[in-house]
Amino acid sequence: SWPNYEDIYKKIIEVATFLDLPRFPDITEDCYLHPNILCMKYLMEVNLPDEMHDLTCHVVKVTGMGEVDFLTFDPIAKKGKTVKYDVQAVAVIVVVLKLLFLLDDNLEWSLSNIAEKYNEKNEEDKPWFDFRKWYQVMKTAVDEKKQKWEEARAKYLWKSEKPLYHSAIDRSVVYKRREMVVSLQKQFSTLVGSTPTVEKQSPSSFQFSWTEEGSDRTCFHGHSLQGVLKQKGQSLMTKNSLYWLSTQKFCKSYCKHVTTYEESNFSLSYQFILNLFSFLLRIKTSLLHEEVSLIEKRLFKAKYSTTKKKSSRSRKARKC
Repeated sequence: SWPNYEDIYKKIIEVATFLDLPRFPDITEDCYLHPNILCMKYLMEVNLPDEMHDLTCHVVKVTGMGEVDFLTFDPIAKKGKTVKYDVQAVAVIVVVLKLLFLLDDNLEWSLSNIAEKYNEKNEEDKPWFDFRKWYQVMKTAVDEKKQKWEEARAKYLWKSEKPLYHSAIDRSVVYKRREMVVSLQKQFSTLVGSTPTVEKQSPSSFQFSWTEEGSDRTCFHGHSLQGVLKQKGQSLMTKNSLYWLSTQKFCKSYCKHVTTYEESNFSLSYQFILNLFSFLLRIKTSLLHEEVSLIEKRLFKAKYSTTKKKSSRSRKARKC
């Protein structure tokens, strides 16, 4: 089974603090753990347009999450904490998707209709990104991946690759027997005509591949975001001017968690996006939702400060 992400996160801090380790090497823009690089990786992983990378970089810059001091782990610091690098990167992508498509089970489908009509009329031009089509492709891919993963777990033989022996004297005998068994299995497979065991593939950090030849799945990496962006002066802006916050109110400092996540309170599109990335990282959906909320808190400081002022005023009014 996969180890719990939060448990590993806590153990990292505890061990580093206990060993009194010095400040870790700086996480710069050239480092693999920098959010800009990780965002690029996960945009490729989930088959989203390359043009989204400029937007994720902008969010990272505005929120200050790309700063060296923010990213670098320092156990000696009073508030020793480490950044959840991968979770943070995919959370940035979720925020950008909300900025572009709102993810309210309404606007994203309206924009998809526009993109679909444009692509039908302009087949030779660079296609516009169609959220609905992407959703269908990704849902099929994830369902297949989940099924294969579950089947592989069910078929997996929990045995040691190296033979076990009780003493050094038995070592040669045990290895000899193991070689004989493997040899007999190969001969039997040849006689029966069964397919030989496929060799283990080299490890890869990608779970999906969208560039394989002969694949009938659409690759959206080269698709354009013109359908959801508009030119304003020398800069591009999102056509969508609305945004809803994942968390309206954060828990107090003494609470163990930052925010709670209940699926029924959120749109189906938002749930799908969270479930998609949670599956990739093998984390709880609530953990990703929490990270999205924290990024939004940094991105929309004005909104949260306004809400805080209103709540404080209402308290004063009650006291009076």
